[in-house]
Amino acid sequence: MLRLAVCIIAEKPDQGTRLAAPYPTEKKQGYLYIKPNPDFPDGAYMTWAVGHLCELVPPETYESSWKKWSLQTLPMIPNQFQYQVTKGKWKQFNVIKELVNKKEVGSIIHAGDAGREGELIVRTILNQARCKKPMKRLWISSLTERAVKEGFQSLLEEEETRNLYYEAYARSCADWVVGINASRVYTLLFKQKGVQDVFSAGRVQTPTLALVVQREKEIADFKSEPFWEVKGEFDYNGKIVVGKWIKDEQTRLQSPEMAQAVAQFCNQKDCVASEVKKERKQYKPPFLYQLSSLQSTANKRYKFSPKKTLDIAQKLYTKGNISYPRSDSSFVTKDEAAEFPSILSKLQKQSAYQDYFPLKRETILNDKRFVNASKVSDHYAIIPTEQVPNLDKLSGDEAKIYDLIARSLLAAHEEASIVDYTTLFTLVDQRALFQSKGQVRVQEGWQRIIPSTQKDEELPAIEQNEQGKVLSAEVTEGKTQPPKRFTEGQLITMMKTAGKHLDDESLEKILKDTEGLGTEATRAGIITMLKDRKYIEVVKNQVFATDKGILLIDSIGDAVLSSPEMTAKWEQRLKQIGSGEASPQTFMESVKKLAAKLTSDAIESSAAWDLKDIKIEAQPSKKSLGKKVGTCPLCGSDVLDKGKLFGCSSYSKTNCSFTISKRILGKPISQTNAKKILTDGKSNVIKGLKSKKGTFDAALVWSAEEKKLTFEFEKK
Repeated sequence: MLRLAVCIIAEKPDQGTRLAAPYPTEKKQGYLYIKPNPDFPDGAYMTWAVGHLCELVPPETYESSWKKWSLQTLPMIPNQFQYQVTKGKWKQFNVIKELVNKKEVGSIIHAGDAGREGELIVRTILNQARCKKPMKRLWISSLTERAVKEGFQSLLEEEETRNLYYEAYARSCADWVVGINASRVYTLLFKQKGVQDVFSAGRVQTPTLALVVQREKEIADFKSEPFWEVKGEFDYNGKIVVGKWIKDEQTRLQSPEMAQAVAQFCNQKDCVASEVKKERKQYKPPFLYQLSSLQSTANKRYKFSPKKTLDIAQKLYTKGNISYPRSDSSFVTKDEAAEFPSILSKLQKQSAYQDYFPLKRETILNDKRFVNASKVSDHYAIIPTEQVPNLDKLSGDEAKIYDLIARSLLAAHEEASIVDYTTLFTLVDQRALFQSKGQVRVQEGWQRIIPSTQKDEELPAIEQNEQGKVLSAEVTEGKTQPPKRFTEGQLITMMKTAGKHLDDESLEKILKDTEGLGTEATRAGIITMLKDRKYIEVVKNQVFATDKGILLIDSIGDAVLSSPEMTAKWEQRLKQIGSGEASPQTFMESVKKLAAKLTSDAIESSAAWDLKDIKIEAQPSKKSLGKKVGTCPLCGSDVLDKGKLFGCSSYSKTNCSFTISKRILGKPISQTNAKKILTDGKSNVIKGLKSKKGTFDAALVWSAEEKKLTFEFEKK
């Protein structure tokens, strides 16, 4: 009887190498041969994709007339979607095709990432290679040797993950239909109105952009108002307390005269502690990380972009140091929790964590805050594996991400943090009330491992009805502040919650079962795409909407394409396909109808667009980087386009500091305007410059005396 080998297909080369590591191997071109062993008695071929080896074909493959961008061809909706091998990846595809179709290969093991995308990548390759051989699925959340061997010994049947393939396939086709039709219709309609640029739109990227544009408009429309507060200093028998005047729970006064009157009334008067409130609060340790919360924390702590955090976490996963990073769960099952004592004992040997031991709890096996199998879907929370690295041998950024994950596990084994909050109300001359607040940490608990950003401000011990005296009362002036721009970490959070504004100090509410924009695996890529397509800019971790992004969202208006709620419902339906509760065919029929409606609505609404004053600067190509823009007014050298700014070419030699930023007061500075400044000394008038006092129009002028750019305002 002919004995048949198995062919294993991983998603990436380094993943394939890790999966083969526990076994004796021979290296070949594009694959590894695993010699016969107890897990593979007849040997095995380990090969791999290189990410997406196959892609959906372009429109013109279905209909030659679809190649030309024309409103008459929209909407473009294929009857049957087709895939092709991605350009430049034929070599590895042919390696896989040859292996899976070998006579001596009897079956396939699908070993792509244990998630929807991995499911799609490998199954699509097998479809393109016309391989119909029986298949089983490797499903693991860690690449340690133990996890790999256990995974190969307990493979899933092919049909157990088939619905995930249907989900990923439906998502891919839906994105193609919506993206292709929406991008073409808006680009063509803008072109008719004189705006020459390519506008990309999509099922997830457009509602995400809408969130940023909405915040940009809230900031632009905000009118800052002055307010006044009265700050009092009180002496309670040598105990000094500072407080703010308060009435009806408000500390702000709308007129300086009223504030001065309150301050004058209070000065040098007697006072009394009319009420002393004490409240004790317990804060449980934070949940274990899932990808969104890890990205949000890394952005807040280290200013890492979501993509950077995911890339680093992926490296740590491939090395076997952490579990699967694209997880959407912050819980583990009892099997994982049973391994925690062993992992903690290895962490204890690291100098960075020695001082935290012994931890207060030896096990969290029965703590449902962390251990709850019903809340683990495809993957459990992101945790350190038993393969604990030497932190000194990780790169600086890898050590930072690993440290966040390790500390979350340590903190889970600690007690609650307990804080006493004290509120003191001081009544001056029976009429003016002041409020003072303080907090004291009674039990540090888990915050000794993940320190709080809030500092203790202890109030002196003052009893109710204790008498005192006003030392001083002063008026302070302030201004109401506009909403803050999102950071990239906050934008990830907004995507996860479909635009619901949450107070996420501890990320508790976010970790509920919300249906958001995109998935854990795709959100970082969507933000990167918005940056690449020049819809948003990130400056010092603040996310700005560009004029191009604002124009697209304004033109789409209230159409369903820009609705976070609708996109979140689509994600919910896609998840139902993955769990077998919904039909992919029914979903795709609704997507096709939607594409037709999107195009007809866009054409209809475009009649009302007034874009004659709109100018979208063409983005500099890679060829323009390093291109001469003009002559440096400081040293006479060339000024070059350096990507994020225009700068003097002699900077590295003479430290000449001349630069023109490509964004000033919220507006982009084009190469045309930079050239005008350098040749004529003055730019064109730039409209909508944003200051603290509001927006204004002005030209940028180079001042030779002050050696800096100044503003020249339009004459009214």
